[in-house]
Amino acid sequence: MLLIRGAEVYAPEYLGKKDVLVAGGKIERIADHLPDYEGAEVIDGEGKILTPGIIDRHVHITGGGGEGSFHTQAPPVQLSRLLLGGVTTVVGVLGTDGISRSVENLVAKAKSLKEEGISAYCCCGAYGYPGPTITGSISKDIMFVDEILGLKLAVSDHRAPNISVEELIRLGSDVRTAGMLSGKPGLITLHMGDDKRALEPVFEALERTSIPIKTFQPTHVGRSAKLQDDAFRFAKMGGTIDITCGQSESKFKAVAASLKKAAEEQVPMEKITISSDGQGSWSNYDADGKLTEMGVSDVDTIYRQIVYEVKNENMPLAEALTFGTSNVAKALELYPKKGAVQEGSDGDLLLMNGDLTLDAVIAGGAVMMKDGVLVKKGTYEK
Repeated sequence: MLLIRGAEVYAPEYLGKKDVLVAGGKIERIADHLPDYEGAEVIDGEGKILTPGIIDRHVHITGGGGEGSFHTQAPPVQLSRLLLGGVTTVVGVLGTDGISRSVENLVAKAKSLKEEGISAYCCCGAYGYPGPTITGSISKDIMFVDEILGLKLAVSDHRAPNISVEELIRLGSDVRTAGMLSGKPGLITLHMGDDKRALEPVFEALERTSIPIKTFQPTHVGRSAKLQDDAFRFAKMGGTIDITCGQSESKFKAVAASLKKAAEEQVPMEKITISSDGQGSWSNYDADGKLTEMGVSDVDTIYRQIVYEVKNENMPLAEALTFGTSNVAKALELYPKKGAVQEGSDGDLLLMNGDLTLDAVIAGGAVMMKDGVLVKKGTYEK
């Protein structure tokens, strides 16, 4: 058992100063004052802020990259990097390379992260079509592999398979049905490029069918003005859109500008999530499509974006948190198991100091960081 005393609780909505008891990996009680419990570890939350753990819905947990040949393949993510970014739940995806990278390896890494103490899910598929699977069937992967929530696919990108709208409709139907049969969200995470078509294929698929809009969940939607405009239209229709966080001041500003514009245009803010694209490669190309620059994204950028919104954009913490917690959990149909500080929710919690630096990370009720120092690392980390 773990008892956190006297923290200012953001659930992510502000609840006030509370005691929180975590037992059996779940939040057992939240009250103004709780008694001492024999055998419970007590953490003093006085002067600190308690929030849900961050959910990163787009991480290349087995490593991404490879677009500059074999030596540019990025390494797998380490548990410590996720914890330092306050991530207690992660969704692993493949990227451009669905050839040397496999869904088997992806699921194995998800299982590894679960054994090391955090929650981990993944998507089958990659950029290409038909995408890689374990069973030979997207539907069977979603139904029978516990960790797999849906499919990854690239659209409107020079590396995309350029599938027809008919093929996109068929995929949407298959993924939707498999999700229904397995009690999973049955979603397609759409890697969006900056082609001028943007979300037009998705709009056409929705217009021609009765596939629920929640099936299609585009990411990287801030990468061009046309795509962002389409994304805002999509969110107003009831769909969830995902904005990729960057690692520099200019990228933080760009995401902040996108969020501000969304609010001004009356986009439902609960339909916006942010993710890191962590351990994936970022890349730039010249006019001829030749790779000119690339690097590897970190997995702490959701936390850093939240802090940036509060400190630089004067966004209330309760609102800033939603983009990396409750909104994501709802989009993945994991709420309130994830993304909330509620009785019955998983014991995935962050304890922040008054300046929003991380003091403690708790995953499944287990303390992974305490007093700003990691107490748990990956199996082969020193």
